[in-house]
Amino acid sequence: MLVELHVENFAVVERQRLRFHAGLNVLTGETGSGKSIIVDSLGLLFGGRASAEMIRTGFDRARVSGIFEVPAAARAVLAGAGIELEDNEILIEREIQSGGKSRAFAASRPVTVALLKALAPWLGDIHGQNEQQQLHDPVEQRAMLDLFAGAAELSAATASLFDRWRACDREMEEIAAREQEQLRLADLWNFQRKEIEAVAPLFGEDAELENEKRVLQNVTRLAENAEAAFTAIYDAPDSALAQARAGQRRVEELARIDGGMTEVVDLLKPAVIALEEAGRTLRDYLSRLEADPARLEAVESRLAGMDRLKRKYGPAIDDVLRFLDQLREKMRTVETASERRAEIEKRRVMIGKEYGAAASKLRAARRDAAKKLEKRVEKELTSLAMAGTSFAVSFDEAPWSAAGFDAVEFLVSANKGEEPRELAKVASGGEISRIALALKTCIEREKPSVSQHLLIFDEVDAGIGGQAAEAVGKRLRELSSGYQVLCVTHSAQIASCAESHFRVEKRVTAGRTVAEVTELDANERTREIGRMLGGQNLTPEALKHAAQMLRAASNG
Repeated sequence: MLVELHVENFAVVERQRLRFHAGLNVLTGETGSGKSIIVDSLGLLFGGRASAEMIRTGFDRARVSGIFEVPAAARAVLAGAGIELEDNEILIEREIQSGGKSRAFAASRPVTVALLKALAPWLGDIHGQNEQQQLHDPVEQRAMLDLFAGAAELSAATASLFDRWRACDREMEEIAAREQEQLRLADLWNFQRKEIEAVAPLFGEDAELENEKRVLQNVTRLAENAEAAFTAIYDAPDSALAQARAGQRRVEELARIDGGMTEVVDLLKPAVIALEEAGRTLRDYLSRLEADPARLEAVESRLAGMDRLKRKYGPAIDDVLRFLDQLREKMRTVETASERRAEIEKRRVMIGKEYGAAASKLRAARRDAAKKLEKRVEKELTSLAMAGTSFAVSFDEAPWSAAGFDAVEFLVSANKGEEPRELAKVASGGEISRIALALKTCIEREKPSVSQHLLIFDEVDAGIGGQAAEAVGKRLRELSSGYQVLCVTHSAQIASCAESHFRVEKRVTAGRTVAEVTELDANERTREIGRMLGGQNLTPEALKHAAQMLRAASNG
């Protein structure tokens, strides 16, 4: 829903701020007064093309901004650009510079025009004689048919199954891509695995062997030092152990006389025990020490093998073994690829069957809804001065997609006996607007909208008048119960059906033409509709007729 629009230095608008309302809003004024400028400015906010020609003469830039209430579904589009809304309103801005370049903003943050285009479907639809309508897009047509059919849940289920089905394809593609690369590397991996397994190292083994090598290389020196230490600590008559035991006996004699020395006795006991244990350990160490050239050669040979592995696969044997685990996992992946492919293919077939069933139900719902929609649209078009127009929904096979396997297209023939053809080929701008109005009306009657989405109709009354224009006004009023509708019109019949009425006038101020938009009160509105009925010479009869039309419209 459009809450507020601000236009500055755009075409003949100098500065204009407008607040719009829920329901049916109409813009009226003389031909050439600038009514369509409002529609054009909204087109810019929806990502339309900007041009330096749009800037008011004498100024270096134009600016258009709008405050919109957006539905929760639009938050995903905004979140993709890093924009989080605190409430359900957003400020959209577009600035055109004299060089023709433009800048876009959303929530006061710079954004791309592409984002505005992506956001546009959540902001509003423009149905104008010079617009490339969404209504021409078969994808949009299919979405409208689904809305009329009330197939939202079925569509969502079909889309979910399609995504899962495509995920299987992507998984298969990833496996195939990996497998091709893995098969090229399999021989290398196998060679590396065998090379490491031939040495068969153990975690931490290299550090243990390095220590053993040092011992074997220094047996004589170690024996000399161990023998000297054993003698000094344990074996000599004046060894540390003998001295400690003698001291212990002396202190025990002291303690028997002076109880205060008992603490010293307790301190010496573990020291004596520790010296005894150290001596025995040194004696055992000496008994094991012997030169073993064969063992030293074996240790050096094994360390050399490990060094070769470490140079190629890691700084330490633990790294080499982790690399071996990775090789084994890669080999298992290659060996089990065919099994995984078979499993995924089985899952893909199963999901494909579920998708086919869901898409078939969706197709049936669409075809049933299409029959009803064709009849209702033709009936609506008769009331909109397009009697004799035939409307058809064409179905064709389409590749599997999230929307099912139906290609849907709306066909129309404005002349009896002529074969229905695509809308873009046979319908004029005014006819497209009325067809859009008929479709929106039928959909709203079938599935009332829960949000005030903005619909903009630019001169939907082109080429009609009288009862047909009155019928268009009633349809717009009916449509506005579920949508916010903004309509540019020359028809008094349509204007009388509005809930909010704005008049566009051109004035000359300080030698410059300026377009001004004014929201009308009840009296001003009667006079404006009287002008539309009788021209510039506003007669009492025209005013009376205008008042009658307004009363009739308000009474339904």
